[in-house]
Amino acid sequence: MNFNTPFLLIYFVILSRKIGVDMHRFVHISLIFILSWGFYSCGGNKKDAKNLLQEAETAYNEFNYILAKLKIDSIKILFPKAFDEITAGFALMQQIRMAENQRNIQYCDSMLREQYNQLNAMLTKFDYVRDNRYQEFGEYYPKVYPHDSSLNQNGLRSGVGEKGVLFIESVLSGSSIQHTQIKVRARDGSFAETHSVTSDGLNYRFKTLEKSYEIVRFTGSFENGIANFIYSFKNEPLTVDFIGKRTISIPLNNAAKQGIVQSFELSTLILNIEQLKFEKEKSETLIRYLESRN
Repeated sequence: MNFNTPFLLIYFVILSRKIGVDMHRFVHISLIFILSWGFYSCGGNKKDAKNLLQEAETAYNEFNYILAKLKIDSIKILFPKAFDEITAGFALMQQIRMAENQRNIQYCDSMLREQYNQLNAMLTKFDYVRDNRYQEFGEYYPKVYPHDSSLNQNGLRSGVGEKGVLFIESVLSGSSIQHTQIKVRARDGSFAETHSVTSDGLNYRFKTLEKSYEIVRFTGSFENGIANFIYSFKNEPLTVDFIGKRTISIPLNNAAKQGIVQSFELSTLILNIEQLKFEKEKSETLIRYLESRN
């Protein structure tokens, strides 16, 4: 063969970045192109189609599904008139897709077993609360910083929805600044800051005979990485700024910090489990589809 394969592949990768093509797909196409060039420069013929099919079958039997699919795609590109090999390649491609999805289900099952064990251990650190009148799904509150008693002091409290969505609530009592945003700062100047929350139901204020309260819930994009920041600086002192008509700053106490760290870990674990369940269900659906075509 009379070409420099590494040079060509590097060239295609650079080109893919310039034109915005998905990297995995572009490399896949590039490899087929290089393979095509190699066959034609070496004087390929229909016999090579059979060889490619055999190589695809070998790769499949060795569980190298990526290489097997590459070989099958090469047959269609290099030998468009090799109908028998193309048909056989299509049948083999269906087997590969079936095997890939079966392997994915086995992987998901293995990971789910392990992560459910972790989840069961982790949930012992949380109280589960659900109001059947209003909530379809409940919420987990860290026991280290009890949710009910958190109104008695200014600071941050946290929790995790049953589907893994984390939230942080800022609690400010005795001062009416109408805060809608918080910032958490470390000693080295690093900080994370939420987006401003003004929506009803997430930002609310009330008064008792003794004092006034402001509670803002930050979740989803509004939370903006506050929990991750606190998790990263969990062993360092942190300061919380309540930002409203004016700013009030307080130290983040250790119990609240530990609760947020635990909530962050729980949220991450539940979201991973939900993603694994989704991937497994997707593979099961694809298998049912493939079986329906037989």
